[in-house]
Amino acid sequence: MKSLTSKTCTLALVLISGASTMFAQAPSQTPRQQAWSILQLGVTEKSADKRTEAVRALGIISGDAKAAEIAEHALEDGKPAVRAAAATSLGLMGCTACIGRLKAVLSDKDASVVLAAAHALWTLKDPAAYEVYYAVLTGERKSGEGLIAEGMETLKDRKKMAEFGVEEGLGFIPFAGIGYSAVKVLRKDDVSPVRAAAAAILANDPDSKSGEALVTAASDKSWVVRAAALDAIAIRGDPKLLSGIVPLMFDEKDVVSYNAAAAVIRLSAASGSAKTTKVIKAKQEKKGTKTKKK
Repeated sequence: MKSLTSKTCTLALVLISGASTMFAQAPSQTPRQQAWSILQLGVTEKSADKRTEAVRALGIISGDAKAAEIAEHALEDGKPAVRAAAATSLGLMGCTACIGRLKAVLSDKDASVVLAAAHALWTLKDPAAYEVYYAVLTGERKSGEGLIAEGMETLKDRKKMAEFGVEEGLGFIPFAGIGYSAVKVLRKDDVSPVRAAAAAILANDPDSKSGEALVTAASDKSWVVRAAALDAIAIRGDPKLLSGIVPLMFDEKDVVSYNAAAAVIRLSAASGSAKTTKVIKAKQEKKGTKTKKK
């Protein structure tokens, strides 16, 4: 009996002890506060990989001043991967107030950071991004002055550029207009994916210099760049570029030939539409003149 009583007392003490531990471990913070604590610890981790992951996660939080502040601070991190993640997150969270900081990052000494900042600016619809992508595609600046004057040498670092393309993967490269087969032939030292991505983004640059650059890129040594440039020219929809891409319909690479044919059809339609609009406008003007005479 004494033995049973002793065991019962012991069990009671264990249960009381367990309950006390549970109450002691009960969170005093709300889930939101705990979430911020986790992220703030993450961005200060000794491991650069963990800092990168935590900073990248901030991009999920849109319209939050605190998240933007943490990401902006990460732009000054000693590791390029963290700085690139910070730039990417600022773009994803739609931080238009951070555009000035992102432009300053275009002079970073690491190509991956410059490209991440450019992509963020493009996401935020800032035209400064086109300067970078023009330089990536052509190897030259649009003009003697510009935001990327100091970072031009960085963009010429083919090894860094190639590494960035490999590390970022399909999320950065516009393979929708090239075909998945491109992935299988690219080498780790190949900068073509990054240049192809630059061509895709220049499709929306209103500057005529970018249109000319795309026509030149349509005859590039790399078929990946050629295909991407043709895709961009089609999207651009400028009939003035038509004559420059007709020969590409007979390219030895099927995907390039097909893209060129599709681009020619699209630009031909745009050209016809432009001529029709011009004729209608002329008729309307002529009719208006006759009405005034009456």
